[in-house]
Amino acid sequence: MKDSANYKDYALLSYHHIPGVHNLDVFERAGGYETMKACLEKDPEAIKEEVKLSGLRGRGGAGFATGVKWGFFTKDRNAKKYLLCNADESEPGTFKDRYLVEKNPHILIEGMIISAWALATQKGYIYIRGEFQQQAVILERAIKEAYAKGYLGKNILGKGFDFDLYVHRGAGAYICGEETGMISSLEGKKGQPKLKPPFPAIKGYRGLPTMVNNVESLAAIPWIMRFGALAYKQWGTDKSPGTKLFSISGDVNRPGVIEVPLSTSLKEIIEVHCGGMRDGNNLKAVIPGGSSAPVLNAEDSYNVRMDYEDVAAKGSMLGSGAIIVIDDTRNMGDILKWTLEFYHHESCGQCTPCREGTGWLESVFKRRESGKAHKSDIDLLDKTAASMRGQTICALADAAAMPTQGMIKVFREELEAYVSLSGKK
Repeated sequence: MKDSANYKDYALLSYHHIPGVHNLDVFERAGGYETMKACLEKDPEAIKEEVKLSGLRGRGGAGFATGVKWGFFTKDRNAKKYLLCNADESEPGTFKDRYLVEKNPHILIEGMIISAWALATQKGYIYIRGEFQQQAVILERAIKEAYAKGYLGKNILGKGFDFDLYVHRGAGAYICGEETGMISSLEGKKGQPKLKPPFPAIKGYRGLPTMVNNVESLAAIPWIMRFGALAYKQWGTDKSPGTKLFSISGDVNRPGVIEVPLSTSLKEIIEVHCGGMRDGNNLKAVIPGGSSAPVLNAEDSYNVRMDYEDVAAKGSMLGSGAIIVIDDTRNMGDILKWTLEFYHHESCGQCTPCREGTGWLESVFKRRESGKAHKSDIDLLDKTAASMRGQTICALADAAAMPTQGMIKVFREELEAYVSLSGKK
């Protein structure tokens, strides 16, 4: 997608064509922070209602309505509570949040200030993936600029509103992208998820109400509040409104991050925005929502619209919007092997079905390397994956099981041939 000079064209990448927009003064000249200033004159409840009306859905992967989630938060403006931004972007294939932070950290900070005013939170944390060292430095510099301008800290713009914001660097654990695992890590504990309920909005960081939103979700707030919920709903569908950032990798000519309206066809994304398949090869499959999403074959890929409902109807999920394009030179057995290695490595070990199941999936599938594989191992994988789903505190076991079952469903013959290369029939 080409960057646009028109602020209204897109909700998130509107500023990205402007050189130096990561600097506060440049961002302000382009209209940045004007919406925040206007929002501090508004009734916080009106802001929450506008976000709810927009239909914005969480962009971290679950797709839960942001405004509805905000509605679970205590309305006591004197209560101590926290706002936590999830920048622990660890799903393989996903790099949209990193791109936003690199190019325009102030759009995130502005969104967090507006959200903090609406939710009456006095302190916020941006929990960022440990490997994002450069991005953490960019954020810290931008936050320092915002403090110097009086946009953060005590009595912001003389409104009697206090909000302090900090960057907290993770240590490279995939599981800390799950909101309760992230909160555990932020508290200085082992990064392991917690049972829900209670949900973080009721009892989160330090046992206090905590609102957790994704980078992309928070960065969309200024546009919604500037132009209104109805303008935001001009894009997408009734159930999946707005625009979406997609991280596109794999066998296309132009991988990268694009912003398009939800419900844009995957065919258009591949052929128009990404310049088609690399080296003129044919499309074989697409993983539409990051490595935990079940794979789509070529036919379904070219007939799916990229919104929550249509991707689900095709048997997969939109997830974080990480589109991994696979051409016909790739072996699906290799892709499944790498996926299973990842989830086994990233299991926190708290729940037996995940700790043992992810290891079992990997070891069974890699029997071919020692010449001990058999075609029946594919059925064993399918059965094991099915027994893991819905049995653990968080969704990591499901994240390993769903791509396993999805790959078996679509590419069973290829996987059977793959394991049979060990020499056993």
